[in-house]
Amino acid sequence: MLNTRIGLIALGILSTTHAMANDQAQSKGFVEDSSLKVLLRNAYINRDYKDGNQDKAEWGQGVIGTFSSGFTQGTVGVGVDAFGLYALRLDGGKGRSGAQGIDFFKRGDSRNAADDLSKFGAAVKFRVSNTVLAYGDQMPALPVLSYDNSRLLPESYTGTLITSKEIKGLELNAGRFTAESRKSAEGRDSGGLKSINVLGGSYQFTEQFKASLYASDVENVLKKQYVNANYVFPLSKDQSLTLDFNGYRTKLDNSYVRENNVTGDDNKIWSLAATFATGPHSFTLAHQRSTGDSNLGYAYGGYQRDQNRVGDGGNTIYLANSYWSDFNAEDERSWQLGYGLDFTTFGVPGLSYNVAYVRGDNITTSTSEGGTEREIFNQFKYVVQSGPAKDLSVRLRSSVLRVSQKSSEYNVSGNELRVFVDYPINVF
Repeated sequence: MLNTRIGLIALGILSTTHAMANDQAQSKGFVEDSSLKVLLRNAYINRDYKDGNQDKAEWGQGVIGTFSSGFTQGTVGVGVDAFGLYALRLDGGKGRSGAQGIDFFKRGDSRNAADDLSKFGAAVKFRVSNTVLAYGDQMPALPVLSYDNSRLLPESYTGTLITSKEIKGLELNAGRFTAESRKSAEGRDSGGLKSINVLGGSYQFTEQFKASLYASDVENVLKKQYVNANYVFPLSKDQSLTLDFNGYRTKLDNSYVRENNVTGDDNKIWSLAATFATGPHSFTLAHQRSTGDSNLGYAYGGYQRDQNRVGDGGNTIYLANSYWSDFNAEDERSWQLGYGLDFTTFGVPGLSYNVAYVRGDNITTSTSEGGTEREIFNQFKYVVQSGPAKDLSVRLRSSVLRVSQKSSEYNVSGNELRVFVDYPINVF
């Protein structure tokens, strides 16, 4: 039914808009439009858990190389995308590796983390007009299948993805992926995904208003739908108010519920954020609410092979109140107050600061109701503006998370520190 709705919306847009210029007709060639980029990433995450839980930390150096060719000339353009990933573990281990939420280096049968890991992937792509079909190893970034690039190395998926931009402002996506590569392990199918189908699109109705609608089906796990509406109200030259609504509905398959001893199969979660920007300052007020009968709350990401998780990407949570905690427990309601500052106005271009306070309540677990959690998030980020180190970024992030005893089955208290140094290099 949802697939039919998406198709009808697309047909309506097609009948009232103008086609874009033909990208394939403007192709310069396979070599002429190609690029090679290397990202050097040094990453460290430390989690100081409370309530007697063992602390966890990982530190590593990653190298992420990506090659993207142009398209051959002609009616049908052909090209290739490829990536090579390498990570070296820098910490000494000492039993602090293996946290599911950090996951730089997967632990083996010996319970020791790997010293290093490497992998390679490639996809062939075809373009007709402004529509591209890609098959092979890819890093999809869609609301219902979004690869995780927030750790040392990124996740990737193997399959087919069609991206069409024939109409100005409209993007349509359809795909099927049959393997998932875990960010902390080698191998094309280290995540254990059977298959996931995705379908949807986004449309820029006006300069101020954009909306999206997507759906996915993870084989033997769940079906998921997503909706987004974003509206920017220009108030003056340097002031604006942005309203951003995001919502997911998930329905777990009966087989997954039985095999994993899950209670209930349905979840609905949504968030509405209002951000007022004035000059270098931004102020955010957001509310997020989870309902349904599934004790998993909003389920996403992870790996089916050894975590009994969903497998649709570690960033598949386009919601306002997702920081260290996702505030996505069964029946949870959460509120956020956030502030951001761009230091450009104060003579330090490239430096920014963000802070947020989020509080969740009404959490339901198998043993209690009315649980709470709260998080204070802080982040400084600096991007070098010029010179040999241009575009090098340093990100220092911390979270203080406190979870009530009634919510201990869902989450755990702790202090988290993340330090990321990214240095992108454009080889050509």
